[in-house]
Order: sequence, then C-alpha cells, then structure tokens
Amino acid sequence: MHHPTFATPDLTTFCRLDELGLEAIGQLIEPDRAVLECRVVDDDPWCRKCGAEGVPRDTVTRPLAHEPFGHRPTTLLVRVRRYRCGHCRRTWRQDTTNAAAPRAKISRGGVGWALKAIVVDHLTVSRAAAGLGVSWHTANTAILAEGKRRLIDDPARFDGVTTIGVDEHVWRHTRFGDKYVTVIIDLTPARNKTGPARLLDMVEGRSKAVFKQWLAARPKEWSKQIEVVAMDGFSGFKTAASEELPDAVPVMDPFHVVRLAGDALAWIVSPSGDFAG
Repeated sequence: MHHPTFATPDLTTFCRLDELGLEAIGQLIEPDRAVLECRVVDDDPWCRKCGAEGVPRDTVTRPLAHEPFGHRPTTLLVRVRRYRCGHCRRTWRQDTTNAAAPRAKISRGGVGWALKAIVVDHLTVSRAAAGLGVSWHTANTAILAEGKRRLIDDPARFDGVTTIGVDEHVWRHTRFGDKYVTVIIDLTPARNKTGPARLLDMVEGRSKAVFKQWLAARPKEWSKQIEVVAMDGFSGFKTAASEELPDAVPVMDPFHVVRLAGDALAWIVSPSGDFAG
C-alpha cells in the first residue's frame, strides 16, 4: 500500500508562478475567469544609472494573461514596486522579465501553454486566445514570436538531420486567393524510432524555387548528410531536391500515397458505384 506524503497547498507552486519569479498573495475566482494577485519575489533597489540604493516610491499593477486553470481564463495581477534614487533622482520598476517580455500582455507561462496547445494539441489560435482571455491578434503575435525564439533562433536545430519531409500548407484564406507556406520537417527521429518528427522551418510561398533556395542556403556539409527526402506528388519539390540533394533518395510520404490512392479511386468509381470506364 502506497503512503504518499502531502505538502501544504501552495497556489504559487500549483500555478507555476515560482518559475516566473512571482508569488501569489490573493485570488478572485469567478465562474468565467480567475484573477491571481501576485508580487515580484526579488527586490530590485539598485539604480541602473549610478548604482546607488533607491527607496520604494509606490506600487503599480501589471495585468498578464496566464495559462487557464479549470477551463477559465486566468489573469495575473502583478504588483510591481517602483523605486527612486536619492542620488540621481532616477525612478525605475522592479524587473519582471522572468514573468513576461517587456510590454507583453501574456506571461511566459501563458505563451508556453498556447504554443503547446497549438503544436501538440492541435488547437486553433482562436481557441488558444479564448483560453487566455485575449484577442486573436494578441495571441497570434505572441505565439509566433515564441515559436520563432524557440525554433528559428536555435542554430542547433539542424544538427543530426538525415531525413527531411517537405509539404505545402495553407496558412491564410483571402478573397484574392490562398496564402501558402512551404513546411520542412525533420523526420529523422521518426525514421530512427527515437521520437516524433519536428518542425525545421517554414518558408513563404510554394514552388520549386522556394524549396530550392532554402536547400541552397544550407551548408554543404549539412546537405551531404541528407539521405531521404519525403514529399507529396508535386514535381517542383522533387526537381529541387534532385538538383540540390543529388545523393538523397526522394520518396512519397504515406499520407500522400493514401490520399492520391483515394482520389484515384474516386475518379475511377462513379457516384452510383459503377466503374467510370
């Protein structure tokens, strides 16, 4: 029989506020929302200009959307202390960069939750925005910036890649036509059965030139280690791969094989169930 050891309930730990350098000091729970009153844990009394120790002047609040709990949007009402230097008369606020980026409306925990919700749980930006209690534009801007920081700004993401996949994706529907991006995936972990595939890059547009330019921009040493390129039936991707990765083997990924087979079967068989010819 198991004998678990319980600790005293701690709202700060439960809501992962300690990871943001915050401490919960109050709560307001309503049926459709929750507000957690917080304070910044670390003092910040030293003047940025002259280095002298300042004195507390007053306190301001900074609202931040946070990851939802209990299917209700959760807002952090962060109380930020302001200081004033008696030597140079400069004023400043406590450092809250651990909690959120400067001028951000969503906490780092909230942005991480939204990014995971979209990438792992396949939620839409609209659903993520509703969970955070912010507008679509606010959520979309924050999620794209966080995705770029974690993916595009990480130069090590190309290390150990031997199998890639390429496909197009409609990211926006407009009255003047759909907007496409070319998506490049690292399939090495899936091929080696060491983990799931992961996103390498997204490039605006879909054409042979787009994929060819992306491949040409990669280092020669990286291109030489690519063994397999999985793609759909678009000849432009195949031509670009053969020109830039002549030693790689082009294959059609299983998803598109099944889809093409289904399209072919739908063409052969008429709606009545009879063969078309």
